[in-house]
Amino acid sequence: MPVTSADRGLVTVFGGSGFIGRHVVRALLKRGWRVRAAVRRPDLAGHLQPLGMVGWVQPIQANLRYRWSVERAVEGADVVVNLVGILAEKGAQSFDAVQADGARVVAEAARDAGLARIVHGSAIGADPESPSQYGRSKAAGEAAVLETLPASTIIRPSLVFGPEDDFFNRFAALARLLPALPLFGGGRTRFQPLYVNDLAQVFAEAVDGKTHSGAVYETGGPDIRTYRELMELVLAETDRRRLLVPVPWSLANVQAAILQVLPGRLVTLDQMRQLTVDNVVTEAAIAEARTLEGLGITPTSLDAILPSYLYRFRSRGQFQEHRHST
Repeated sequence: MPVTSADRGLVTVFGGSGFIGRHVVRALLKRGWRVRAAVRRPDLAGHLQPLGMVGWVQPIQANLRYRWSVERAVEGADVVVNLVGILAEKGAQSFDAVQADGARVVAEAARDAGLARIVHGSAIGADPESPSQYGRSKAAGEAAVLETLPASTIIRPSLVFGPEDDFFNRFAALARLLPALPLFGGGRTRFQPLYVNDLAQVFAEAVDGKTHSGAVYETGGPDIRTYRELMELVLAETDRRRLLVPVPWSLANVQAAILQVLPGRLVTLDQMRQLTVDNVVTEAAIAEARTLEGLGITPTSLDAILPSYLYRFRSRGQFQEHRHST
């Protein structure tokens, strides 16, 4: 899509400096929206400035746990996008505080500022009956948003990948150090990896008003892969030969309980519980066109993008001959 110089208004993007946020910000700028990036550390959001014309990106300090900062961030905005989420709890940054209560604070601040809707980022797996607190808090956040502003759009992505992702980069780095990679639960959990730029287009479409009022969109890529298949792909793209060791859930939970208290927190018990549930777009969402394809977006294949950034984990980087084998 060509960049436009037309000024369509101001969008406040909570979490605009994160992995998904920076791509959403770029997509909005290309469509002619000015962006106010509401983040906890505006001093670390300088990478957003070159994405748009001078003055079109304004970082501002905001923390969802402090209502006054949220109210200040939405003042004068034409649209509000909430992308704030955490994968693990740390201190005051709990799942409920950020993903449940925080979502309500954003929606209420937008409502009080005169807006009729927000665009809210959630996750496939958001479910009040989820085995993980992460999934339950995501569901609570969705409910709070739709209760406060029923015309809002909810966007649930599957596993998101891209150059700065925390999934493929993490396991590729581990494959450099470890003789084996664990397959939790036997590696049978299914994912539908989604390219971050495709997800950004979904948010931009929602900001443009092209999504249905009050709808929950589920977004995934063109292929469904098991956890084992994803680990095999990581090893193939990094030209590493490593054992893939199935770990039963009972032992995996014990390992996670130990690892979550060690430096680095490789995995947490709550993340292990998330892995017990498939992370794919539902048949209902497909039937009702609440998907990428329903918005006219063609999803990008994992195979088309992953080689462009995992090559750096090969022993000789981009100059190593690629065997495409584990």
